[in-house]
Amino acid sequence: MSILTVFDLSSMTKDSYDKAVQGLAEAGQGSPNGRQYHVAGAKEDGSIIVVDVWDSGESLAAFAETMVPELQKAGVSPVEPAVYPVHNVIVG
Repeated sequence: MSILTVFDLSSMTKDSYDKAVQGLAEAGQGSPNGRQYHVAGAKEDGSIIVVDVWDSGESLAAFAETMVPELQKAGVSPVEPAVYPVHNVIVG
């Protein structure tokens, strides 16, 4: 079952997001196995919120092994995501 994850990253800015994304790409995890969708947006205070859809919790856990160190290198404090089962996806 697919899951929706919401990461509310109060310590992440646009610059640190870009740095983390670059680090993940360089580590071969720019498009990790199991991630179906990725969306990032800036909140009013400038912090970043990330919403992903994963094919499973196992895929997310495998990605976290690379993601957490890259977040820390970018100066971001990792957080536990809110996780929800996906009910429906409509594209367009």
